[in-house]
Amino acid sequence: MSTSKAVTKQGADADRWAAVRDLPPSAKLVAKILDYEDTLSQSQIAEETLLPARTVRYALTRLEDEGVVESRFSFSDARKRLYRLTV
Repeated sequence: MSTSKAVTKQGADADRWAAVRDLPPSAKLVAKILDYEDTLSQSQIAEETLLPARTVRYALTRLEDEGVVESRFSFSDARKRLYRLTV
């Protein structure tokens, strides 16, 4: 029974990441970082991934276009946006 549970979990996880599968590697990395962390700003994502800010912006745009990431304004600093994974 444990084998079938493991297969079911992998199947559900694969469906969860279906929207991300065809995106560029940078977008996949950003999605994975947001999976580990709850909510991060763009600069925090850049620090975690070691990607340039421009690449992070592009990855977040692609993820938002796919509906995988949502953003909101930061209450502590209205100039920043916070990003969260929705899948």
